[in-house]
Amino acid sequence: MAMTGGMAAPLPMSNHTRERVTVGLVRLGLIGRGAFGEVRLVQKKDTGHIYAMKILRKADMLEKEQVAHIRAERDILVEADGAWVVKMFYSFQDKRNLYLIMEFLPGGDMMTLLMKKDTLSEEATQFYIAETVLAIDSIHQLGFIHRDIKPDNLLLDSRGHVKLSDFGLCTGLKKAHRTEFYRNLTHNPPSDFSFQNMNSKRKAETWKKNRRQLAYSTVGTPDYIAPEVFMQTGYNKLCDWWSLGVIMYEMLIGYPPFCSETPQETYRKVMNWRETLIFPPEVPISEKAKDLILRYCTDAENRIGAVSVEEIKSHPFFESVDWEHIRERPAAISIEIKSIDDTSNFDDFPESDILQPVTNVTEPDFKSKDWVFLNYTYKRFEGLTQRGTIPTYTKAGKA
Repeated sequence: MAMTGGMAAPLPMSNHTRERVTVGLVRLGLIGRGAFGEVRLVQKKDTGHIYAMKILRKADMLEKEQVAHIRAERDILVEADGAWVVKMFYSFQDKRNLYLIMEFLPGGDMMTLLMKKDTLSEEATQFYIAETVLAIDSIHQLGFIHRDIKPDNLLLDSRGHVKLSDFGLCTGLKKAHRTEFYRNLTHNPPSDFSFQNMNSKRKAETWKKNRRQLAYSTVGTPDYIAPEVFMQTGYNKLCDWWSLGVIMYEMLIGYPPFCSETPQETYRKVMNWRETLIFPPEVPISEKAKDLILRYCTDAENRIGAVSVEEIKSHPFFESVDWEHIRERPAAISIEIKSIDDTSNFDDFPESDILQPVTNVTEPDFKSKDWVFLNYTYKRFEGLTQRGTIPTYTKAGKA
């Protein structure tokens, strides 16, 4: 991107199909889809600002017991106003959906980046893991545990720096995080024998082929979840450091350590991590990297970070990291942004009818249940009241 006097020059708009949505927003395109809704790129008509609009179907969330989770997400996004967390500008609702209007991060997510690359170098891995350490620590300092740290929830801004998203699990646990969920998926899970006999290259290919489907399913993947979270006998913020260890392994090896052909088998491997956490000899990684992964993926009481985050920062793997200025330095992998609404770092998704007008709503207790979404509305005035200018975070990735 062209730079002028330390500021990025204004970027043009691309040729997205424009379609009006609610509250003075124009819908530009679909950039994400999940089990309970989707994420759209939108533009505010009076200011020209670009946002990501997360849309969640109320009926689905009531049915799947997700209300506490989306409330938790809204609450943490209101409170966590820092460089390391995706910023939320406002939230509102209509009869059918809840809406979160959020900062648009054009770099896409870590899952998409990892699917494009076979593996990351140790230098790039050091950068992303170090930034994620600071991001996780920033929410721990607010008293939150994320509980769902995975590549899908690590977003990249226009300069390629990490921001945390998706705080729906900061309170409570969805069904997919409960031990019995994976035990009961089927009575006779298929054998994982063929997967275990693959070399690391074939494992990585198989993992990447199935990965996106897992990301958009209600089941999700247990790959990144700490064993003590499954146990339901009590856990703390250290569960987030386990997840980071799994991500670090995936960055360097090409697939996560417990990946299998079925979620039940993955769950079994996570619970038996002492036997199943192994490094393939054909993928060389440094002793420092291996040691840090094993310090993350171990019993909670022995896990790195149990004393303080300084314990993590002083690990030899991070020897050359400038923790104070990492966000100001160039990212490990630069992001090319052609316009303020560039979505080239996101997948293409077919259109859906989630924003169609509400007609003949048949859910009999829809209105009687609407009270659970009371006080959901929120507005952050910064960035919404100016006219004409594009805020700096859409141009230079600044928070």
